Amino acid sequence: MELSFSNAEVWVAIGLLIFLGALVFAKVPGMALKALDDRGAKIKAELDEAVRLREEAGALLEQLKTQRIETEKLAAEMLATAEAEADRLRTEAKVKLEETIKRRQDMAERKIAIAESQAAADVKAAAADLAAHLAETVLTQRLAGLKSDPLIDSAVGQIGTKLQ
Repeated sequence: MELSFSNAEVWVAIGLLIFLGALVFAKVPGMALKALDDRGAKIKAELDEAVRLREEAGALLEQLKTQRIETEKLAAEMLATAEAEADRLRTEAKVKLEETIKRRQDMAERKIAIAESQAAADVKAAAADLAAHLAETVLTQRLAGLKSDPLIDSAVGQIGTKLQ
């Protein structure tokens, strides 16, 4: 194999070797490796950060689930308490209503009894007035026909014996 400088392939090979030598002399492969290492470190840091964020999110999710369960328990307790309070208030209201009805019924019965006794007293008073009026009328008619009343005469006669 002969080395001929007139062959283009040789010049291309020599140019390639010089170019590669210049790249090595300028430390381009080291810089490329360093850039790749930096890029890898950056990606690793981002992955580590993503894992840390995921763990934080998982912990936060567990905390929220726990809080939700506690909140649901608290809500159930509050609901049970409210229902018990409503039942208690309903029972108290029923008792108070029954007491009020009983008190009003007793008051109405007392008013009716008072009205009945008042009516009976009014009837008795009216009957007594009527009887007195009739007695007056009868006595007036009797006395009008007589000059003296036998009852009065006997009463006057008895006064003397009673006074002694």
